[in-house]
Amino acid sequence: MSFRKTIFWLHLVAGVVAGVVIAIMSFTGVALAYEKQLIAWAERDARRVNLPSWDPPRLTVDQLLAKFREVHPDAKPATMVLSADPEEAVLFGFGRTNTIYGNPYTGEIIKPASVKMGRFMQLMIEWHRYLGASGESRNTGKAITGACNAAFLVLAVTGLYLWWPRQFSKKLLAAVALMNFKLRGKARDFNWHNAIGLWSAPVLIVLTATAMPISYRWAGDLIYKITGSEPPPAGGPAGAAPAVEVTKPAPDARPLPMSALVARAQEAVPNWGLITLRPGGGGGGRGGGPGGSRPEVRADAGPGSTNAVSLAQAPAGAQPAGVAVGEPNGRREGGRGDAQPVSLTVKERDPWPLFSTIQLTLNPYTGEVLRRETYQDQNAGRKVRSWTRFLHTGEALGLIGQGVAGLASLGALFLVWTGFALAWRRFFFKRQPDPAPTA
Repeated sequence: MSFRKTIFWLHLVAGVVAGVVIAIMSFTGVALAYEKQLIAWAERDARRVNLPSWDPPRLTVDQLLAKFREVHPDAKPATMVLSADPEEAVLFGFGRTNTIYGNPYTGEIIKPASVKMGRFMQLMIEWHRYLGASGESRNTGKAITGACNAAFLVLAVTGLYLWWPRQFSKKLLAAVALMNFKLRGKARDFNWHNAIGLWSAPVLIVLTATAMPISYRWAGDLIYKITGSEPPPAGGPAGAAPAVEVTKPAPDARPLPMSALVARAQEAVPNWGLITLRPGGGGGGRGGGPGGSRPEVRADAGPGSTNAVSLAQAPAGAQPAGVAVGEPNGRREGGRGDAQPVSLTVKERDPWPLFSTIQLTLNPYTGEVLRRETYQDQNAGRKVRSWTRFLHTGEALGLIGQGVAGLASLGALFLVWTGFALAWRRFFFKRQPDPAPTA
């Protein structure tokens, strides 16, 4: 058997075995391409606030938290996000698609009029990651999607080899790279499979390759080893600086209010666009928020941006939002009488890379910046790992990148359809013999 025929059969078998799951991941990938923007549009009634004509001052963080707890005394938001845009509401996040908003001028706590878009996106996430499984079955669903994603990577690489013209000519290139809408039957399926595959394969290779570290720890560790960085320990990012210890300046010292610490962060990053903190108590488990969604601490959240990485799914290079705050006002006493430092995540207005953030660690008693971590401070492994995470969704390249990822996922749906049609004809469709000639 020739090398090309071996590649062909590998391509065919991988497509037949994993095709259905690939179609599910591709469909949900199309739906999730502009997840943040669609949720922001659907919840715009609560996200945007009207500026008062008399120009009142904004409420402090502590006042907003107090207002929120008056309305929802039993709810414990995982994150609180402040925006520099004066017309953006304050965001109380309970999960990737479950958010309540607060008017920063009046303290009014607002729920979106419709949460259907958020629920739809949550459903798409469940199917994209776990094939809709819940509970302990999630591990099985994740294993299946991970294996089928690996098969999809094989399909994209072998397909690009098979679709690439062996001889270049204007006529041959047009036949392979352009869709012919006049063809029917097998000729149409073959032409569409080749044309769509040739254009979408490079993007699909990026999407599937960058999903490997999400599915398999060994793939993430490989990134660190290739870049000469230390692989991350379980449950923590590699290359992270040692924990900062804070000792009380006096036995009767009291931590500063969170408002003062947020103001200190604003001074430290004058070009801030979003500040994310964790007010405390945002725990895991389904139904942790008023909307009943499964809470997830997010790495990149804010008005117009509800999508982010949960701690369980986050790459080692991602910086989770305010994971070190702990109790309200940053108060959490350690076993030796030392308070925990307060960690705030700040996103600048025009960051590069687009997903980069600044992690500030503050002294809860003085507001002193104990540590400032930026994207440039990370080791090579963490940088590459962050890029792989956001290249998978296209967000690393902004709206254009998200659109390209969505189009490639849509192309993958056509590839599955035309691939199954070609396989069916090869294995099950028998050509009818010509009728015997009459005398």
